[in-house]
Amino acid sequence: MEKWRGSAGVCINESGKLLMVLQGKPDERKTWSVPSGGCEGEETFAACCVREVWEETGYMVEMEEKIKVKNGSNPNIPIDYEVHYFSVKIIGGKMQIQDPDKLIHEIAWKTMDEIKELELSFPEDLEFLAEWMLQNSITS
Repeated sequence: MEKWRGSAGVCINESGKLLMVLQGKPDERKTWSVPSGGCEGEETFAACCVREVWEETGYMVEMEEKIKVKNGSNPNIPIDYEVHYFSVKIIGGKMQIQDPDKLIHEIAWKTMDEIKELELSFPEDLEFLAEWMLQNSITS
């Protein structure tokens, strides 16, 4: 079975909000997630994370730490996946969509209360994101 490899960037700003993107193909329902995507070629998970955040949000980031690895399979298509989640810190750039795949439709900083009301691309991530935001918010 094919294995998809990808990374996701978890970024919390000084106001305690999480960086999120609205994503989806033109003909499908749009859903929210943290910036993420697949590794290209022999790209490392860390390099993939930095590139994906840049492409999807316009922000240059540096890695802080790996916070989670999610493994599983998609029952709708015959594929296994491995996604590495990293906490990242913005070091430059500005908010702008520059996704070469044209799958990103909006970028926003969201509170946990707002995130709980969104349709998420990966609803299984809500619990761990809420915990991470609570532990890592600079303000309450």
